[in-house]
Amino acid sequence: MNRSNVARLLVSCRDREGIVASLSSALRDAGANIITSDQFSSDPYGGRFSLRMEFYVPDPDQRLAELEQRLAEIGAELELDYRLVDARRRKRVALFVSRYDHCLLDLLWRWRRRELEMDVVAVVSNHPDLRDEVARFGVPYHHIPVSKETKPDAEQAQIDLLAGEVELVVMARYMQILSDDFLRRIRCPVINIHHSFLPAFAGAGPYQRAYHRGVKLIGATAHYATEDLDEGPIIEQDVIRVTHRDGAAALERIGADVERLVLARAVSWHLQDRVLLQGHRTIVF
Repeated sequence: MNRSNVARLLVSCRDREGIVASLSSALRDAGANIITSDQFSSDPYGGRFSLRMEFYVPDPDQRLAELEQRLAEIGAELELDYRLVDARRRKRVALFVSRYDHCLLDLLWRWRRRELEMDVVAVVSNHPDLRDEVARFGVPYHHIPVSKETKPDAEQAQIDLLAGEVELVVMARYMQILSDDFLRRIRCPVINIHHSFLPAFAGAGPYQRAYHRGVKLIGATAHYATEDLDEGPIIEQDVIRVTHRDGAAALERIGADVERLVLARAVSWHLQDRVLLQGHRTIVF
């Protein structure tokens, strides 16, 4: 099978009878063959319904346009929020970072190995420290300093650089809070990695606070950034066991491994259109 002929259908709506049957018939009429299909309903009697289908379609340039027209008719009839995705096209991504390099370099390494379905168009940092590291990957590095006084100007520079040019921003340990205005104007999702198992230890310094509380598990959380700090919909989480012998520095070192894995999974799932929002929750297929 030629993976270049694969497309995806994402659906979210009020649950009701006939949704899957109507969509399957539309795909059949377009000559498509379903490869995978995942669905979830919060309540079969009027709850929220989420669906992700991946399908093979011959001559996608023509057939997907025809299918889009048919889906518009079904969407109006069944009140569907849907999205048809051509899996041939890789998403354009910007990576934000400060001084911690572990998450950034892990994503760039996976991207170079073609493990992540994305094109990295820029690395943006409020520090110059990682310019040489990023240059080894052939990715443009943009140093945009940020201070309390210059933050509005810095965010404007980021908007001027990226708005309309990227489909995802990843905060790979970018140690700045993005403003509500930035999140609205960037016009794409933003994924953040927080070095804590949220909702525990939100905000700054979670490893130090975890050490003082004597926790036995530390973790990391990848979530969509919203106007509320560390409160966005959670995509992925993981934990690792620690002991009283591990000081705050050891917790930070151990936690870095978890951060890398959690962020890579979340980014990969987003790129593969596996994450659907259902209110403040995520459905991850």
